[in-house]
Amino acid sequence: MQESAMKVEEKLYQNRYLVDAGRPHIKVLPHDKPSKALLSLTHTCPAGCYEQNERGQVEITADGCMECGTCRIVTAKTGEIEWNYPRGGFGVLYKFG
Repeated sequence: MQESAMKVEEKLYQNRYLVDAGRPHIKVLPHDKPSKALLSLTHTCPAGCYEQNERGQVEITADGCMECGTCRIVTAKTGEIEWNYPRGGFGVLYKFG
């Protein structure tokens, strides 16, 4: 398959993510009810890291995060996430730059 004909999902699958066990670089702060901004991350995160649990709260699985900053921008006003760069050597390893 030619690189230009690959789907986005197929390209994303080529990336690798080195997990820093027990030290996620993103945390969703405790909340009873998520804001619209936080809830929107369940649809806008390009890596699909956010999901709503059975209690209606938004959770993150940072494994696979592309470190694009979408969540930082979307929740900048609400402050519902804590975002730091992963420690050196951890995080996303891009295959296609």
